Amino acid sequence: MNIDELYQTIILDHYREKHHSGLRDPHDAQVHHVNPSCGDELTLRVRLDGTTIADVSYEGLGCSISQASTSVMSDLVIGTEIPHFMGLYDDFLEMMQSKGKIEPDEDRFEDAIAFAGVSKFPARVKCALLAWAALRDAVSQATAEEAL
Repeated sequence: MNIDELYQTIILDHYREKHHSGLRDPHDAQVHHVNPSCGDELTLRVRLDGTTIADVSYEGLGCSISQASTSVMSDLVIGTEIPHFMGLYDDFLEMMQSKGKIEPDEDRFEDAIAFAGVSKFPARVKCALLAWAALRDAVSQATAEEAL
């Protein structure tokens, strides 16, 4: 099996068995994002425990890439500190904009390395980024509300 086949298998596995799918309470913020270029939709909730992302839950409709990316991202960030997620978001965004020129760190990205191949297809990059942008917005909302 070559690396592209492995990456496709990871994406399909997460699409079929979506981790953390289904909206859960309690939550500190909820956002709804739509990818206007293809119609993928995502409603995402985040619960924080101080500066730790305690839970991420979601409901989404869309392609295998957007759904798998949400599942993979949720696995990666639950239990991590907000600054860690923000750094991971920046690195994932950079990888997705690299058109396949950045080799991701497997230890840092875990299953998210599968999306390195997606970065070669500009029309699909927004699909992979949908959940990441939604979580960034939800964390921003939740931390802004805590500051009030």
